[in-house]
Amino acid sequence: MLILASRAPQRVAVLTRLGVSFQARPADVEELEEGPPRRAALHNALLKAQAVLRPGSGEVVLGVDTVVELDGEMYGKPADEQQARATLSALSGRTHAVHSGIALLAADGTPARTALVSTAVSFRELGARQIERYIATGEWRGRAGGYAIQGAGTALVRRIEGEYENVVGLPVAGLLDLCPDLLDA
Repeated sequence: MLILASRAPQRVAVLTRLGVSFQARPADVEELEEGPPRRAALHNALLKAQAVLRPGSGEVVLGVDTVVELDGEMYGKPADEQQARATLSALSGRTHAVHSGIALLAADGTPARTALVSTAVSFRELGARQIERYIATGEWRGRAGGYAIQGAGTALVRRIEGEYENVVGLPVAGLLDLCPDLLDA
């Protein structure tokens, strides 16, 4: 049984679209919000998986964490509208990286399997009115970098280089590299 250590609706939606049998068991952990963004994404993914793992249960737990990086700085989930506005302003007209850490932990004690997937996202030049229109959608809440590419946030993006689903929040190709038989279960 695959356990998704997340309450993120976008991760649930991706696994559901793939036809994967799973159960969501949200992990309430204190995420690393500072330091090198790639390291934080991997650390947080592993932390989430460890938090919900039930040894001896026969389960495999999937932990995922997504962060946005611009100029070496990590942009997580904005705390409020002001922070969302500042984040979108910083990303405007620039290319940032979306990093997702993936961790698979088996309850039988086998070593963790981890991966890091990165996608480059280029934003359009955004004016104050465009940012305010997007802030008003509320879609920025709970989203790394303050936007959701699969929703109204698609209008903010000029192009991406890499896996689209990574920007959504669950890199399918990276997950299947770690667990090639996932779709056969």
